[in-house]
Amino acid sequence: YVMLLTLSPYTPRFRDRVSPPGVMIRPYLNGFTIAFNVSQPNTWQPYVDSMHHFLAAYDDKVQEEKNIECVPGQYFIQGGNDSEEKKACQFKRSLLQNCSGIEDPTFGYSKGQPCILLKMNRIIGYRPGAGVPVRVECRVQKGNESHLRSVDFYPGNGTFDLMYYPYYGKFTHVNYTSPLVAMHFTDVQKNYLVPIQCSLNGKGIINDLNSDRFLGRIIFTLNIGK
Repeated sequence: YVMLLTLSPYTPRFRDRVSPPGVMIRPYLNGFTIAFNVSQPNTWQPYVDSMHHFLAAYDDKVQEEKNIECVPGQYFIQGGNDSEEKKACQFKRSLLQNCSGIEDPTFGYSKGQPCILLKMNRIIGYRPGAGVPVRVECRVQKGNESHLRSVDFYPGNGTFDLMYYPYYGKFTHVNYTSPLVAMHFTDVQKNYLVPIQCSLNGKGIINDLNSDRFLGRIIFTLNIGK
């Protein structure tokens, strides 16, 4: 009981050994296989609905009302007491461009060019990349590399801007929305199971630990039928 009295609900007591982040993708419906037929809307509509539901918190108007514009390229360090509410930087879904669901409400699924969103797990106080934005790269995890011929990344060149870090925790960073990187798979071999690995790359990032497939990377399969 005495030990519990010394713990803060806002920040971890020990932060000298913060582990690198894991990652997750959206949509996430039936495990890590995204399978659909372009000619059968009922097979890809659930993915589209999931994407719209997830991105509702990123609508431009919502972000403008709740969060502030920040200076890109630098960490957003906020002082004050641990219990003080922290401001959060805007991440508008329009930043995702072709994967925003604004111009193309199907996120490319109706064309056989699906968008998949990647986000880092939240770690209180973590500053990824040691001053240099962390970048996302994707490749065929195993098999014929020519099955993945083109991937576009949004925003920019597929990086997580420093201004969204550090994260101060759910009790004080109440309006925080995790930054995203959209991966637009514009040219994937059809009618094949294509295993894809997308990895974080940056200083301090670990993405090659065989015992943890979610640490700094994620592996999923695309199966796009005509």
